[in-house]
Amino acid sequence: METEFTTKRDKCWLVTAIPDRFSTYSIDDFTGDVSLKIHETICKEVSRLFPNAAETALHEGKLQFVKTEDDLGEGFTIDKERDGTVKIYASEEKGYLYGLFSLYEMIAGRREAAFPYRSVPDQSIRMLNHWDNFDGTIERGYAGRSIFYDHNEFRDDSDLITQYARLLCSVGINAVSINNVNVHHLEVFFVEKPALQHIRKIADIFEAYGIRLFLSINFAAPIIAGGLDTADPCDTRVKKWWTETIDAIYREIPQFGGFLVKADSEGEPGPFTYNRTHSDGANMLAEAIEPHGGIIIWRCFVYNCQQSWKDRSLDRANAAYDLFSTLDGEFSDNVILQIKNGPIDFQIREPVSPLFGVLHKTNQIIEFQITQEYTGHQIDQCYLLPMWKEVMDFDTKYEGSSLVKDIVRDCSPVKKNSGIAAVVNVGMDENWTGNKMAQANLFGYGLMCWNNALTSDEIARRFVRLCFSLDEKDEEGMVRMLMTSRDTYEDYTCPLGVGFMCKPNVHYGVDVDGYEYDRWGTYHCADRNGVGRERSLSSGTGYTRRYSDRRFKEYEDLKTCPDELLLFMHHVPYNHVLHSGKTVIQHIYDTHFKGVEAVEKYLDFIRSLKGKIRDTDYDNILERAERQLAAATEWRDTINTYFYRKSGIQDEQHRKIYD
Repeated sequence: METEFTTKRDKCWLVTAIPDRFSTYSIDDFTGDVSLKIHETICKEVSRLFPNAAETALHEGKLQFVKTEDDLGEGFTIDKERDGTVKIYASEEKGYLYGLFSLYEMIAGRREAAFPYRSVPDQSIRMLNHWDNFDGTIERGYAGRSIFYDHNEFRDDSDLITQYARLLCSVGINAVSINNVNVHHLEVFFVEKPALQHIRKIADIFEAYGIRLFLSINFAAPIIAGGLDTADPCDTRVKKWWTETIDAIYREIPQFGGFLVKADSEGEPGPFTYNRTHSDGANMLAEAIEPHGGIIIWRCFVYNCQQSWKDRSLDRANAAYDLFSTLDGEFSDNVILQIKNGPIDFQIREPVSPLFGVLHKTNQIIEFQITQEYTGHQIDQCYLLPMWKEVMDFDTKYEGSSLVKDIVRDCSPVKKNSGIAAVVNVGMDENWTGNKMAQANLFGYGLMCWNNALTSDEIARRFVRLCFSLDEKDEEGMVRMLMTSRDTYEDYTCPLGVGFMCKPNVHYGVDVDGYEYDRWGTYHCADRNGVGRERSLSSGTGYTRRYSDRRFKEYEDLKTCPDELLLFMHHVPYNHVLHSGKTVIQHIYDTHFKGVEAVEKYLDFIRSLKGKIRDTDYDNILERAERQLAAATEWRDTINTYFYRKSGIQDEQHRKIYD
């Protein structure tokens, strides 16, 4: 059986084969075509991960895949017998694959586990969203061009997609959308042949690894592709067009997952055009796709992107809550609302979206961003698991299920239609993610989705052990570098939750006032007296009132508002004293000097790894860190100078700040 790949790419956390660990293996097959596909995948993966193991008769292998009557869903149980035989039990085909990769991770990563080892995913949908365009570019992509498309053609590189699929399966991903939510003209026609014939090939590869394929669609497709004069979701002609289009998709791709929809947002068309609600739009699609078992994932990133900076009463942060909280219970059972983790746009620090905890009759998915749009473009090292874990573990202070990680599941009427999604960070770069260290975010995202209880530290440690062969001291150093990198990035960029201050459109590099007088609603409101957006109920936009009573009181009051969110919630004087005991202005100075010093230490550590890790990895990590230091230095000097000029208050430590 051919198991070698012709397209040479980084194997990431699957880099170390373990030969002769098992001499034989056997598979207790499920029934159906999918079982046959997964059987073949298991054979190939055993050969790659545990070379020299040969398939043998049922129940006779030293590694056995065994069906169980226990309801494990997509999960598995691994048990080890006295004679060394290892058994992976599953109640459906996917469980075999997840169990195999987990077993590999235990052995290759030297992770001890008590047997029987039972693992069932905490979240049903564990999804990645690609923002890939048909021309091969990737919106907010920082790792090269698209792995699916190039110059308005499908790459049709099955070898490449197989390598990608196995990486995703190995960390528990079970759903992928393959095109940008901002659906451009040519991509509108992805719902028809001949595009569907190419997409079917991609879907088949993903299916062999337990992954369902989704497409992003343009709400105006009935006009663009169908030749109608309307896309009104209540128009019978529109309903008929979508029904026929969806039927044709499933004839070509029976395992198709469904649609991801961005509507009425940042110029994308939607039901508002026809004075319809978002539930009208989503439910029309849901009705058409329901007979096939498909789902509609409807993004809640909807706001007015034509705001006037002159009107302080307008607040983009309120938009998703105000729109979708009023529609709770109006969506069909096969519709899922996809809610960004924060109310603005994937900032290094922002509060958790107030929509979590207020919806009780609507399926929901939380949306993260793995690609580092606002967190360093995969140039700057920024391990995002600590941020995501803060969101997942956030207590909304509502009655009943109050932690976000529980809310997305327990407050969804159809539990299987809930979970987590993230905008992915991969491209055609040889190491997939541009920066080798950015692989940790893709790896960690999958593990966190599967097991919400894993700590950021544990995930970082698993990543380092699987990707590198380091002694204990250097392993600890690399884990420490990952674990501190989010705080470091925050230190030298946007203070106290204020957000943005980056170059417009590009979103890399400092430009303090770049968005300050623009239409996007992302203002820091710095003046000679102070800084921050006033969002209190008493004297601001009222955003704080969108939370539960207990969180509202915490955020409303300067005495209790957390320091890290202060400038998101309030406009305060520069001499306002934080809970830390420092003034706001001194905190800004101190953190920006501290952030650059931390990057300098990262560079020293990275240089010490020469000869201890692969040359390609060393060169890549070092080159990115050197660029990070340059960016961090510019951030420090620009931010500190800006606020010194605004406030006229000197740094207590008299460090170099330009005047």
